[in-house]
Formats: sequence, C-alpha cells, structure tokens
Amino acid sequence: MSKVCAIFGGSRGIGQAVAQLLAQKGYHLAVVARNLERAQTTAINLGAGHLAFSCDVSREEDIQNTFKEIEKSLGHVNYLVNAAAINRDGLLLRTQPEDMLSQLQTNLVGTMLTCKAALKSMVQQQGGAIVNLGSIVGLKGNSGQSIYSASKAGLVGFSCSLAKEVARKNIRVNMVAPGFIHTDMTAHLKEEELKKNIPLGRFGEPSEVAKAVAFLLETPYVTGHVLIIDGGLHLLT
Repeated sequence: MSKVCAIFGGSRGIGQAVAQLLAQKGYHLAVVARNLERAQTTAINLGAGHLAFSCDVSREEDIQNTFKEIEKSLGHVNYLVNAAAINRDGLLLRTQPEDMLSQLQTNLVGTMLTCKAALKSMVQQQGGAIVNLGSIVGLKGNSGQSIYSASKAGLVGFSCSLAKEVARKNIRVNMVAPGFIHTDMTAHLKEEELKKNIPLGRFGEPSEVAKAVAFLLETPYVTGHVLIIDGGLHLLT
C-alpha cells in the first residue's frame, strides 16, 4: 500500500518540516495550504511525486473538495497531519468575538473537519494514522493566549476521543504539543528572555517536531497520546 499523506498547513513552519522529512521517508505528499503558490513552492522543492492543493480549513466544502482532488491525483489518503493554525494573541477583555471565532474555526473545527473527511478513506482501507498539532499552552495555558490555548486544549479532548472511536478500525490518532519552536508564529517573541525559562535553554527547531510527528505516524501501538516537545518547559510550575 502506498503511503499517501495529506499535510494541512504544510507550506511553512512545522508543517513544511514534516513534509520534508516524510518525503525523505518515501511518502507521497499532498501539501495543503490557503496560499496555493506557497504550497506549490514547497511541493516542487520536495521533488517528484508530491502535489500542492489550496484549501481553507474553516470551510467544510473546501475540505471535502480537496480530499476528492487528492484521491484522484495521489490515491487514498492513509496518513493525515494537521498543522494549520492561526493565533490572535491578546487579553480576553480586548479580544473581539470575530477573533475568537476565527481561531476556534481554524485551529479546532478545521482539524475536526479534516479528520472527518480523511476517516472515510481510512475506514475503507481498514487502517491509517492521524497526528494533530497542538501546543504546550493547550495544556498549561498562557496569559494573553486564552483563546488560542482553548483551541489547542480542545484538540486534546478531540484527539483522545477520536482515538477511542476509531481504534477498532486500525486507525490511530495522536497529537504533538510543541513549546517555543522557531517559526513565523514565534519570530516576534523575546527569545533571549524566554529561553531562560526553558530547561534545555533554547527554542526548538521545526525539524525536531517533525521527527516526533513521523514517530507517531509510524509507531503501530501508540494511539490517543499527546507528545510534549518543549525542551522541558512543562516541568516548570
């Protein structure tokens, strides 16, 4: 069976690093992003056998159409990585309702919808693996990120519950919870100050998270697990 993996949010950051690693491992990749041009650049750089697709994960119809296109072009999806996310940091008192809804729609509901679409194919094939990208703030919380934290915390409950639902179909669902990783999302942070509070003393690299994602995709006896990748940040009170 060919290894076809759809990576939502695969055009940059952690999603792109996952795509690069899985391409080396022989997967056929569907790199999915809102920005088609950026997704195409990533797919081209991966080499032959990989394709780019544009999709807004906040729209169910978009997701369903994307999966149809992927299956026509690459075959049945048996692996799914959800790395698409947005953040709108700010204190709750200053947060507009539309900013709350956009984060929940993309980070939480979008992942629910991509999983729902992928499961149809995985059930037919009697197997598959899903890895959802959460965040350490979904477990610990963080001032100024109450909505983002809520969206990522919701993924924990969702991923664990879905793992129970589909385990008998030989479909595994796991999650990674990164801490401070060098991406566009953390570029504005004061790294010198923040890394003093990280036991390993540094920010992580997208490639380090990618290795954890690949581990969860490929390890057949792990499901319903949340793997923290934060340099020990969770150890601090």
